[in-house]
Amino acid sequence: MIVWLIVICEVGFWVLLAAGLATRYLLKLPRLGMALLLCEPLLEVLLLVVTAIDLKNGAAPDWKHGLAALYIGYTVGHGHRTVTWLDGHAAHRLAGGPPPPKAPPYGMARARHEGRIWLGTLIGGAVATVLLLAAMWYVGDDGDTSSLKSWMYGAWRAVGIHGLIALSYTLWPKKAPEPEQQDQPSALPARDPQDVADLPVGRPGQDEEKV
Repeated sequence: MIVWLIVICEVGFWVLLAAGLATRYLLKLPRLGMALLLCEPLLEVLLLVVTAIDLKNGAAPDWKHGLAALYIGYTVGHGHRTVTWLDGHAAHRLAGGPPPPKAPPYGMARARHEGRIWLGTLIGGAVATVLLLAAMWYVGDDGDTSSLKSWMYGAWRAVGIHGLIALSYTLWPKKAPEPEQQDQPSALPARDPQDVADLPVGRPGQDEEKV
């Protein structure tokens, strides 16, 4: 049941997002569209409540409950950024708004951008950890919580790997390509050999010897 609920929440996330953006920009009802977008966190609350009820009814904590915790954590850490990114594209394509800013491609600006994305992953890992610890505390010492612990370790492995990737942009920043160097014109124009042969012999300004 938990797995199906996660699938329903994921599908519902994109359905509500599409409906909210269409209502906001195609139907010109910004308040109703915003209300639909604000309903998305209710999906995570529903998933959290059902997971807690499942544990309370005696279900053994397993990978399904860990997956639910990670899904909620990811939504908390990256959901707002995803919605903002898609809202900018919808405003540009459907309402004639300015194109959304692109991620900086080079230098420390790109490193800061990657760091902000990693911060979302860090928040997601922290939220998932809190939920998993709460589930482990709820089960107590009588139940097997090894699956929840493995999900918690997996969450922090993902945070660490993403952090190393983000750190690489700081240690080895991507450099902008150098502009192509154009051929510099020569200082003096090339002389025609025939013109050189017609030049008078001797130093300039020197009078010819008189006989």
